Amino acid sequence: MNKYVVSIDFGGTIIKLGLINPSGKIILRSQIFTKNFYADKQKLINTLIGQIFNLLEEKKIIKKQVSGIGIGLPGLIDPQKGKVCFLPNVPGWRNIFLKKIIEEKTTIRTFIDNDVNMMALGEWKYGAGKGYQNLICMTLGTGVGGGLILNNKLYRGEGFAAGEIGHIPLNEHGPGCNCGGQACFERYVGNKILQEKAARIFKNKKITLEEVFELAKKDNTRAIAFWEETGAHIGRALIGVVNLLNPRLIVIGGGISRSYCFMASTISNIIKENCMKTQGAMIKVVRAQLGNDAALLGAFVLVNESI
Repeated sequence: MNKYVVSIDFGGTIIKLGLINPSGKIILRSQIFTKNFYADKQKLINTLIGQIFNLLEEKKIIKKQVSGIGIGLPGLIDPQKGKVCFLPNVPGWRNIFLKKIIEEKTTIRTFIDNDVNMMALGEWKYGAGKGYQNLICMTLGTGVGGGLILNNKLYRGEGFAAGEIGHIPLNEHGPGCNCGGQACFERYVGNKILQEKAARIFKNKKITLEEVFELAKKDNTRAIAFWEETGAHIGRALIGVVNLLNPRLIVIGGGISRSYCFMASTISNIIKENCMKTQGAMIKVVRAQLGNDAALLGAFVLVNESI
């Protein structure tokens, strides 16, 4: 019998929950503001469990009709042990066996993984990557993350830490990064870095990236150049990724991807002009399609494929 899945996208600011029917449609949603629970991890877990039961009760769904709970979290996750190793943007979340805790309190099978991996699964199954066997999903926001689908399978790496595209160095002598590296890609296209750059260019400390996008839509030359230079950094970072993995598709999501229309040609041209001939001829770069639902749908895929 086809069953429902409770999907959870655990963000540093908001935790989104979705009840997904057997055909992959989100039929009910709820959310929790993560920051309200920074001081009390156990209270957050209890609230999360309460929300899970609320979703089921509202649709009059019993546990036997639920195949599992899928959770994507923003940090290093050990999906085999069901352990949250570390969440850099959520205080107190280190070495927590979340899978076991949720299963004991709900008696529903639970699966956890990194949130960008969930986005990759969602885009691969239902979004821009549908029909592709080998693709890379990259999210551009506060940081830069990546998820890898290789031969129709999520690739996590030996330490479940694969996909850290944001920490590929763009040169040998660039700015230091929080990861301990130098000249990391993330230090050129992260939200904070771009915000500071925009403030300098437009001589306005309060300008937002959304406003820079709107200026570009009005043919502002400085705004267009801003996004084209950002696209150039993205393209250069992806050259090595394309040469190494030879994917068919790169899917770009996250908040900054809203300005993809002003970066698209620059990204594609740099990759095709600088990649090795075979890899460069095959690769296609597109914007993600699922928006904020990607991780929720990816968690649905995780549950069904794990079971």
